[in-house]
Amino acid sequence: MVLRTFGWSFGVTAAGLVTAFLFGGWEAFALVGILSILEISLSFDNAVVNAGVLKKMNEFWQKIFLTIGILIAVFGMRLVFPIVIVSVSAQLGPIEAVDLALNDQERYEQLVTDAHPSIAAFGGMFLLMIFLNFIFDQDRDVHWLKVIERPLARFGQVEGLAVVIALIVLLVSGSVLGTHAALYEGHADESATVYLAGIAGLLTYLIVNGLSSHFENKIEEDEEQQHEAEEAARRAGKQAPVVLLAGKAAFFMFLYLEVLDASFSFDGVIGAFAITNDPVIIALGLGIGAMYVRSLTVYLVRQGTLDEYRYLEHGAHYAIGALGILLLITIRWHVNEVITGLIGVALIGTAFWTSVRHNRRDALRGGDEGGGEGGSPAQKPEVPSGV
Repeated sequence: MVLRTFGWSFGVTAAGLVTAFLFGGWEAFALVGILSILEISLSFDNAVVNAGVLKKMNEFWQKIFLTIGILIAVFGMRLVFPIVIVSVSAQLGPIEAVDLALNDQERYEQLVTDAHPSIAAFGGMFLLMIFLNFIFDQDRDVHWLKVIERPLARFGQVEGLAVVIALIVLLVSGSVLGTHAALYEGHADESATVYLAGIAGLLTYLIVNGLSSHFENKIEEDEEQQHEAEEAARRAGKQAPVVLLAGKAAFFMFLYLEVLDASFSFDGVIGAFAITNDPVIIALGLGIGAMYVRSLTVYLVRQGTLDEYRYLEHGAHYAIGALGILLLITIRWHVNEVITGLIGVALIGTAFWTSVRHNRRDALRGGDEGGGEGGSPAQKPEVPSGV
């Protein structure tokens, strides 16, 4: 199971490290290894949340996520995305931007850094919406931090509350943190840029999540109709009709996962420049890390880890909320990437530990009371706002 799931990751690691050595010797080899570890530590919570979505998709779409999806993640977000940022912000053509990345890396790094407020606002709002919709989910049966989650879940009855809170956070970010001139003297106030990018992140979440939710609801309805049709066909000795909607639902879930991965990759891409400004080294290192995150996602799905450790998704969503807030804070102040990674690991580790304790207590009780709030150790799949 491990070799089958992580085989591609092992292969990509070997190829990436060999390429790094041939490209820049032992120094490049070491930098790629460091960046790979950075990406994995920053994106472990991404894998847990992805697994909550991916387990609803069939094996075909899981393979698409692990193959085509990784191409989008590595070449799209880790290599092409920074170049697009430079091209737009500096009003350069794509070829000129690539030339700048290869031949004037200090200028290239500076342009990516200058674009950070809009990147952080977009990614921060997208991740914040995931966390808010999770915490306000009144249909969730299992709660981890009950003192916090139970009262907030009641507020979920208020329609659009997550959007209102997110917009308030964006308003504060733009007015207080978005004054880029306070950080770089002589630069213009970038509050308007922060507002536009933040609203774009919010709208992206609402559109992609809304489409995914719509098709998921449709597929649930069709599954009920399919079950009834199968029963009727069985009684009549005929073959039941085939449901074709799953492909559309899976496609939009796949799209959601790619946007989610993009939001998680922002801090990794920006943080990578603190280690090296070579775009090739960054793409190799973050690409290897992204591959492991995807393999880990598939492994969690196939092992049923999210059902076995009931609070793991909770910890991942709290880590998402923390990362979203940290991204917004970095509009004004720098936050060390080590701090960002440790917060996520600590939250997920604590959730895992409390899940183990719960399972042990459940085993001691003989399973009679093991369900706790939900009535069963295996909790209902929890994905952001119906995705």
